[in-house]
This record gives sequence, C-alpha cells and structure tokens, in this order.
Amino acid sequence: MNSAEEERQLSQVTVRLLNKFPAASRETVGTAVGEAVAHFAGCPIRDFVPLLVERAATAKLGALLDA
Repeated sequence: MNSAEEERQLSQVTVRLLNKFPAASRETVGTAVGEAVAHFAGCPIRDFVPLLVERAATAKLGALLDA
C-alpha cells in the first residue's frame, strides 16, 4: 500500500469513528487515531495498519467515553 492510499484509508477511519462516537469531539478522535498511527509507525508491512488503527482507536474512545 502506498502512503497516499494509507492516508485515504486513515481519513475514512476518522470519519467512521466520528459517526460511531458522536459524543466525541473531532480533536479527541483525531488524537486517538494519531496515537494509534504512531504506535504502528515502525511496521514495515503497512497493508493492515488502517484496520489496526481503527481497532485501537475504537477501544481507546470506548474506554474514554464509558468512563
């Protein structure tokens, strides 16, 4: 996967999370996605990074909003 495609998919992840967590601000969702992206920054195989980012950010947002 090239970097442009990864960025496109990560943008879609952000939109999905904003829809899934309407109580969360855009900044909160962006932070959760950004932290997850940073976690996977050193991974040489990038094909599943958007999926893994979405899962990690979903878990973080779920924990933040349920607290």
